[in-house]
Amino acid sequence: MKYCVIDVGSNSVRLMTWADGTTLYKKVCTTRLGEGVAYAPVLREDAMDRTARAIAAFAEEARAEGAFPQTFATAAVRTARNGEEFCARVKKMCGVELDVVSGEEEGELALCGALGGADGSVVDIGGASTEVCARRGGKRDFAVSLNVGAVRLYDRCGDDKARLSVAIDEEIAPLTAVLPPRTYAVGGTACTLAALMQGLEPYDAARVNDFPMTAEKVKALAHTLLALTPSERAALKGMDVRRADIIAGGALLLAKIMEKLGLGVVYASDRDNLEGYLFKKLL
Repeated sequence: MKYCVIDVGSNSVRLMTWADGTTLYKKVCTTRLGEGVAYAPVLREDAMDRTARAIAAFAEEARAEGAFPQTFATAAVRTARNGEEFCARVKKMCGVELDVVSGEEEGELALCGALGGADGSVVDIGGASTEVCARRGGKRDFAVSLNVGAVRLYDRCGDDKARLSVAIDEEIAPLTAVLPPRTYAVGGTACTLAALMQGLEPYDAARVNDFPMTAEKVKALAHTLLALTPSERAALKGMDVRRADIIAGGALLLAKIMEKLGLGVVYASDRDNLEGYLFKKLL
């Protein structure tokens, strides 16, 4: 049986097609649904329109593959005052019902996608939120969703290092957990950093998965990115050009989370909440 899962994130809409125990392919359309939510919890009209169209296109592709488009949405939709209006728009446009997941559930999906059923932890840096979730003895023992992400930081602070540092420190203050061994970093920020560290062109999920990123290297890369303009970042080998404007703040966020939690290394994972939603909800 073939499955198609669509993730409606704050920065992008993603499609995963899966069959017979294997991810066949993933596609990404950057729509910035969460653009501007740092100033007001309202989805902008233009952002809703381009995101709804991306969902409709992926839903059509899923149906052409003979699969029902299983679709979920995360921080931008769940925190917006007009989130229900956006869900209604999507349903009217293409017949897709959005499953709006909570922050805690989003962390569990990332955990399930990266680790399967194994013990360990994840840091999932998204566009508008960041989840940290851990499992010990087969049971979740820590989960928090923070109101900070790469798009939200860029909207608030741009590339101002001092402002970014203050904003990040405020948002990650609740993090006090001692995580179990083997922490994975998932999401576009983490995978882009892993690709940059390896100079991957083209992007190769197999080489991103399980790639170790030390705290020292993440911090150094964050400061390097902050010293460059978005156009200069876009020219770097391994850079996802669609993420060149927001990557520096996202990198600094990961570096500061690692420092706060005493993480000497995290392992990148291209397997994330897309796989997690499939494993947890559909199989």
